[in-house]
Amino acid sequence: MRVTGRVQGVGFRPFVFALARRLGLAGFVLNDSLGVLAEVEGEGVEEFLARLVADAPPLACVERLATEALPPTGESGFTIRASAGGGPPDAAVSPDAATCDACLAELFDPADRRYRYPFINCTGCGPRFTIVTAVPYDRPSTTMAAFTMCRACRAEYQDPGDRRFHAQPNACPDCGPRVRLVADRIPAGRRREAIAGGPRDAISAAAAAVRSGAILAVKGIGGFHLACRADDEAAVSALRARKHREDRPFAIMVGDLDAARALVELDGDEIRSRARPIVIAPRRGDVAPSVAPRSRELGVMLPYSPLHHLLLADAGVPLVMTSGNVSDEPIAFTDEDALRRLAGIADLFLLHDRPIRTRTDDSVLRGRRVVRRSRGFVPEPLPLPAAPALLATGAELKSTFTLARDGRAWVGHHIGDLRNVETLASFADGVEHFERLFAVAPQLIAHDMHPDYLSTSYALAREGEHVAVQHHHAHLAAALAEHGEPEALGAIFDGTGYGTDGTIWGGELLLGGPGGFTRAGHLRPVRMPGGESAIREPWRMACAWLAESGLETPPAWANVRRLAETGLASPVTTSMGRLFDAVAALCGLRETVTYEGQAAIELEAAADAHETAAYPLPVTEGAALVLDPRPAIAAIVDDLARGAGVALVSARFHNAVARATAAACREVGAPAVVLSGGVFQNALLLDRTTEALRPARVLTPVRLPCNDGGISYGQAAVAAALHGA
Repeated sequence: MRVTGRVQGVGFRPFVFALARRLGLAGFVLNDSLGVLAEVEGEGVEEFLARLVADAPPLACVERLATEALPPTGESGFTIRASAGGGPPDAAVSPDAATCDACLAELFDPADRRYRYPFINCTGCGPRFTIVTAVPYDRPSTTMAAFTMCRACRAEYQDPGDRRFHAQPNACPDCGPRVRLVADRIPAGRRREAIAGGPRDAISAAAAAVRSGAILAVKGIGGFHLACRADDEAAVSALRARKHREDRPFAIMVGDLDAARALVELDGDEIRSRARPIVIAPRRGDVAPSVAPRSRELGVMLPYSPLHHLLLADAGVPLVMTSGNVSDEPIAFTDEDALRRLAGIADLFLLHDRPIRTRTDDSVLRGRRVVRRSRGFVPEPLPLPAAPALLATGAELKSTFTLARDGRAWVGHHIGDLRNVETLASFADGVEHFERLFAVAPQLIAHDMHPDYLSTSYALAREGEHVAVQHHHAHLAAALAEHGEPEALGAIFDGTGYGTDGTIWGGELLLGGPGGFTRAGHLRPVRMPGGESAIREPWRMACAWLAESGLETPPAWANVRRLAETGLASPVTTSMGRLFDAVAALCGLRETVTYEGQAAIELEAAADAHETAAYPLPVTEGAALVLDPRPAIAAIVDDLARGAGVALVSARFHNAVARATAAACREVGAPAVVLSGGVFQNALLLDRTTEALRPARVLTPVRLPCNDGGISYGQAAVAAALHGA
């Protein structure tokens, strides 16, 4: 039998071995480049095949089971054979999995030989994707290759009845990786030196320093975090200043589920999944004000590595746990890189000597919706129509790439905003690694239409047939490919996308499928005074919309109004994101932003969820439908002049956009409606628009973000549709 899917690094061979033994079957099982191969003979073969899928290990995912009848050999006994090399790799690589309950019990058991060992793992948990260097997944093909198992660990590894039977990262304090603490600023005036005493003392000393207000750099599974007490305003403010992160909220790691529920309202089990994502949820508890300024929500996660569990247990308080980088740089993932780049931020460094092959940020969910797909989810494949092997290079913000062949697509981990050489180097390394892991030699190279994106430049420098994909078409195609739908009407709302007419799109109604689309409607065009300056300064968009609506503007805005009226240095845009920016500025919430989407996020947070009235936002007919927000802008100005609160104004604006979108979609008519693009990360807008569209069938991204993190998959879907096998 041939078993394909996620069947390596998840205890599948030990499971097959134990099942065959229980049923009295003879034969063998092994890993190879395609997955798992086994031969069994005996009286219980049919039951074996049924239970092979039904009782598979928790981390396994059987995509296909193919069998072939062979003449009996009369063999006795069942064995696990050495992995077979050769042939193109086609085995699924498992995502990293959070520490399981059995390993946690050992971690905190003083009588266990792995008591407080920060690298405890088994076939049911531990690092996978971040340590794998090649397939098949065996220890020599991981960054654990340099660590030779001691006699006790080897005995576990070879014992079919043991939980660590063929657990590739198996290790213990005698033979495995070790942790050490390096001090930089503490104690004051003392030069950096290693703190003696071993890993147990290192973790407890790190926790004690954090409790006293220090900032700690922690090497995790996919890279470094920067940590400090979440209830210490001085420490959080210092971290913000050193990291040059002015307003964007920090994530918090807490010790257990009860601690998470004390801080946020949770309505699902996503926070406890093996992926252990950051979950953004309504806040209910207090933390330092600088953790999440002007936000009603907090991003909270549970520990997912043994080292995190120990650190949280020793610290005894929730910790800020944010990416180990400066501003928009990639996260640090080697000791040397962290000591160099984070030296001006961290007081101490909690390091270890298990190398990380692929730097991987934490995944982020808002409720049940994916905001950032990375550690714990990548590299799970997604379906895609058969086409020549291809690479899709994504967009500029929230960058990902996608490689695809033979009906499967591997969407890469979150890279970040592709705006500097360091991030581009990380992007290129990720592409090369995936090409080797999954044996993809791209013939098609799909990319965004924007000529100035680094992702476009990278794509055009690659050999192959190039396919330029319009940004919002990629959003539509990504949702359709995920749901297996041929076509729909897409309401695709975001901040910026290069349109087929050379203008900046962002409030689009696109009718079609991966193979093509027509622009059925859009937001009324308006000028962006000063170009990209209007993205950083939402008051400029407020000025533009006031001018477009024939309304007065403050005298101090005269020069910017002149730009909007003359068009000088002011490109045309239909961006829904910029409209949200304008309303946030009119409400006095945010005149300038320090991160993408900040104004819209704060506008959503301010809304009164119980308000049902809506401002007028008519849909006019022509060559294409036009959503005209000018009456809404005028009504907003009137309400604010009468002293209406921001909560009411924000809610009525959200309701207006939702109802106008639904009205336009009904006017076009389609079997289904896709809601996607970064603006639909706004849960209030998404819920109100979905409600207004009833009873129409509404599709939204589920396994991928609706923001630009899903663009590369949509580009791949378009390329596959245009060049399908």
